[in-house]
Amino acid sequence: MKTMLKLAAIACGVMTMACKTQTTVGDFATYPEYKKNDLGLTYTPEKSTLRLWAPTAESVTLRTYAEGVGGEALETVAMTKSTKGTWVVELEGDRKGQFYTYQVTTDGKTLAETPGVWNKAVGVNGVRAAIIDLADTNPEGWAEDKHIEVKNYTDIVIYEMHHRDFSIAANSGVKNKGKFLALTEEGTLTPEGLASGIDHLKELGITHIHILPSYDYGSVDEAHLENNTYNWGYDPKNYNAPEGGYSTDPFTPEVRIREMKQMVQALHNAGIGVIMDVVYNHTFVNDGSNFSLTVPGYYYRQTEDGDYSNASGCGNETASERPMVRRYFVESVKYWAQEFHIDGFRFDLMAIHDIETMNLIRSELDKISPSIFVYGEGWMASSTPLPAEQQASKHNGKKFPRIAVFSDDVRDGLRGEWMSAGEGGFATGKVTNRQKESIKFGVVGATQHPQVNYEAVNYSSAPYANDPIEVINYVSCHDDECLRDKIDAVAKDANPVQRKRMNLLAQTIVMTSQGVPFIFCGEELYRTKGHIRNTYNLPDEINRIDWSHKAKYNDVFTYYKELIRLRRSHPAFRMATNAEVIQNLLFHDSPEGTVMYTLNGAAVGDQWSEILVIYNGNREGVDMEFPMGDWNIVCEDGKMQLDAPRPFTGGSFYVHGTSAIVAYK
Repeated sequence: MKTMLKLAAIACGVMTMACKTQTTVGDFATYPEYKKNDLGLTYTPEKSTLRLWAPTAESVTLRTYAEGVGGEALETVAMTKSTKGTWVVELEGDRKGQFYTYQVTTDGKTLAETPGVWNKAVGVNGVRAAIIDLADTNPEGWAEDKHIEVKNYTDIVIYEMHHRDFSIAANSGVKNKGKFLALTEEGTLTPEGLASGIDHLKELGITHIHILPSYDYGSVDEAHLENNTYNWGYDPKNYNAPEGGYSTDPFTPEVRIREMKQMVQALHNAGIGVIMDVVYNHTFVNDGSNFSLTVPGYYYRQTEDGDYSNASGCGNETASERPMVRRYFVESVKYWAQEFHIDGFRFDLMAIHDIETMNLIRSELDKISPSIFVYGEGWMASSTPLPAEQQASKHNGKKFPRIAVFSDDVRDGLRGEWMSAGEGGFATGKVTNRQKESIKFGVVGATQHPQVNYEAVNYSSAPYANDPIEVINYVSCHDDECLRDKIDAVAKDANPVQRKRMNLLAQTIVMTSQGVPFIFCGEELYRTKGHIRNTYNLPDEINRIDWSHKAKYNDVFTYYKELIRLRRSHPAFRMATNAEVIQNLLFHDSPEGTVMYTLNGAAVGDQWSEILVIYNGNREGVDMEFPMGDWNIVCEDGKMQLDAPRPFTGGSFYVHGTSAIVAYK
């Protein structure tokens, strides 16, 4: 795929060498499906019941421990074989505070201990599961906390962040640096006295934060956090437990759960939704994963010769089409939505998953809250045995309604191809017809529109969204160069002022296009990552937000803030259906290197009856013809002026180079 991670295996933190699964691939269709809701731990003060699905096991042993790591087992108990491939044991008395592992024997081989697949609480480094009462993890007022309600998904403005990036810097003003609790602190300030932390997010005006993986992942040693090991977290270990490195105490299982809930609660109180980045497509390790140590082979796809298939580029890929894998993913997502009140899910390499699974996830989440937003990467990193027609790829996007995909078409149309560090896009002055049509494709939210030439779009010859709610428009994310660094790489001949204008133009197009806009943490502060492309495990000095930039580049921050205010104030930029877009968005002929269109605001309930938008990707200004009438210009020459619009009557008009025009009647 054109948008696969070039260094996927490195970013995942795993080896990609071919490796045969532990058992010969059998007929997985014969494995019994267990449908009851009591897998894992069922805790009461009187007893703890543990049930494990392990249909190929010859025996299963449960061990209990006093600590999350180290020490001898308190007891060793043989589990009893039960129905539909499950094994069960009851531990009498109140076992709260103890830890446990399973050990499966299959094909005559006793595998290593595992905390199991269905655990929801773990000790340090996730090697043992914990017996807890989840009610003990609820912060005060948690029963009153609710999901953020959304009328249309196009009303959402997403801000993607890594916990450490956002708050770890010495000048962040945050006490709990790099922790869940960082997003609970109000009143934090930069050294220059400007808002930081959660107050900064409120000031910026975004509606949802997208947190990079926050489940328990494998590449950070939680027992030695003083080493400041950094990783994005795309290396899953325990899918249903929060990452201990983001808690103040990774040794006490309840703490990481409670503090993540406190974070969600604080953001909800601020009117901000929380989206989790979920990585169900692969695991950190192959044979040593909790999946492999429970039911060898079953949770992964295999090649014809029995090797792990590797569509993730990380050494393995999961088999979502198998009933108990599908059930695990569905139940996991539901657990995060119900127990942690998560407002959305971003699926990493979503095309590895089958369409039926994704549609079931959407259906089950709708029962919890239709406001929960689901989106993902509509591609994979390599080939897969899953038939193309079953893949949840962007090209099959119309088969999974109300689930959005990222538009690499508009991303690369704006900034240049991801594979070529030196190649630019529309916003940096490369104004070919391909770039122009890719921008128009983004403007209509990847939907059908009679004025878009789909044959000229970057990577897609047809629309893949039923409606604009099913596409994410963006120009940068954690992958590859951040926007400022990409512009520096492709516009070496431009001066600093011109490069900044390119940045603003790119984000203007994202925010004024139909669809769901998405920005990368720190872009509003003119962030740089030292011109390094892949920073998945590099030090905080490379990845952190430098909060002094808020004062230094306050013009950029102010522009972003006003751009978001423009979008959120005017429903014409947030149409929810394809029919509305076709009826109310009209492209006009315009000079080479420009895009010009009008929006019928009155038809969609906007206070502006008609809106004119022009993008000029040329570095030089151009003379254009405004439609006649009394216009009010609110964006011009790289400046936002929402509260002091400039009147204009129409006719001949000069559009400055590398800039946008937004005007209304």
